[in-house]
Amino acid sequence: MRDKPASGRRVRRGGGGREAKRAERKAPPQANPCPPGQIGGRYQPLSERDCENIYATALRILDELGMGEAPTALREQALTAGAHLSDSGRLCFPRAMVEDTVAGACRKFVFHGRDSRHDFEVGGERVYFGTGGAAVQTLDLETQRYRASTLQDLYDFGRVIDTLTNVSWFTRCCVATDVPDIFELDVNTVYALLRGTTKPVGTSFTLAAHVDPIIGMFDTALGGEGRFRKRPFCKAHISPVISPLRFGADAVDVTIACIQANVPINAIVAAQSGATSPATIAGMLAQTLAETLAALLLVNVFRPGYPMIFSNWPLVIDLRTGAFAGGGGEIALLNAAAAQLSNWLGLPSGVAASMSDAKAVDAQMGMEKALSSLATGLAGANMIYESSGMMASLLGASFEAFVIDDEMLSHVYRVLRGVEVSEDTLGFEAVREAITGEGHFLGGPHTMAAMQRDHFYPRLADRETPRTWAERGAEDIWSRARKRVVETLERHHPRYLDAKQDRRIRERFNILLPGPL
Repeated sequence: MRDKPASGRRVRRGGGGREAKRAERKAPPQANPCPPGQIGGRYQPLSERDCENIYATALRILDELGMGEAPTALREQALTAGAHLSDSGRLCFPRAMVEDTVAGACRKFVFHGRDSRHDFEVGGERVYFGTGGAAVQTLDLETQRYRASTLQDLYDFGRVIDTLTNVSWFTRCCVATDVPDIFELDVNTVYALLRGTTKPVGTSFTLAAHVDPIIGMFDTALGGEGRFRKRPFCKAHISPVISPLRFGADAVDVTIACIQANVPINAIVAAQSGATSPATIAGMLAQTLAETLAALLLVNVFRPGYPMIFSNWPLVIDLRTGAFAGGGGEIALLNAAAAQLSNWLGLPSGVAASMSDAKAVDAQMGMEKALSSLATGLAGANMIYESSGMMASLLGASFEAFVIDDEMLSHVYRVLRGVEVSEDTLGFEAVREAITGEGHFLGGPHTMAAMQRDHFYPRLADRETPRTWAERGAEDIWSRARKRVVETLERHHPRYLDAKQDRRIRERFNILLPGPL
């Protein structure tokens, strides 16, 4: 028992001990309490019967309605594997063929980074957030107005995400509108990705003929011919299905070329409710599931079990105007349900979130991004795209949004981590110590351990009193994020391509970014 004075007031500890405790509490946690790769799946907007009915309808669509405009190579390969043509010439897939394909499809694969520290497994129950999009405008750091996106923007975005803990991969988030030639656009996009980060990356190939030359660039970055095939660190973003229910010839050709080059495929179906799919939630999910299954069939008739992310991205339009609506309850619900369906089938899942319609870094942005990110994360999507930096209904990308979204994703991961219940975390002895000792939990060993292990402390979000906030300049989160971005771009100039690699790439391609400093 501690000695107490006659008044009954507890003896205060010495100042040195108290200051040490304060310093300990202010210190950042030694370990990240909410890293990427948390387990999802707690949120299931669909019942088991719902999943069965949606899947059955998708199978009926593929069998009875089929897919239009199948290119010759795909049609011949699919017919050999068990498909048939309808009276109108559409390529139809029997239920047994679809179910056999699902059963034999790739369940998990490792998505490599050029640096193995960034490798992670796609599939199962783990959730990762990354980038996506093809914004044609960038929210300028200085003017705070939108302007055409450039190749320099893409490279700078890459350098920023290279420093962000929760962005697990970097897919081209903007289009370099200052590169008009389509081959040079594909080449320079990939070069900017290679220069900016060693995380896993993703890109698009406009034509199949662009695949092999770019694989050569990947080999150079890895140090020798054939290295990419052994460690594929870039996935191809391909939309081989055009809603409603037809194949795209160029995208099918790109898919086949990527399979031959061992490029993991992110097969994206992005129908729009009420425009290219039914406006009802269930009807849209049935059609887009059928279309994403058609993409899976495309890949697997050429290479059974090939790594493919089953990216069913149901998108929403505002039916009053026809404009794309990236934020809101419907798109959060649809993509959460799409993730649940993909996981129900046991396939590596990809969905889209954080596609805010806001033009500024404001309350609308925060509301829309947090809503859809949390819903899709809780639903257990393996790869959640568009989750950082995207604004203006995917028309714009923002540097500040990247760093704010990274902090938001820490909160999302913390929710996904959930509650660990054990003898220690239940804290009975800590309660005993508090009520028999100082009467509070501040500074106690149980509290200090929980502080390091269980709590995330934001760097951008403000938790000060209004008076302290005002005395420090009354900054909003946009201003704080801008400072962080400027500091990052000033100091972070990674050398992920050495001089020899850079020279070899420039000898072969017309690289438009200036050489390394």
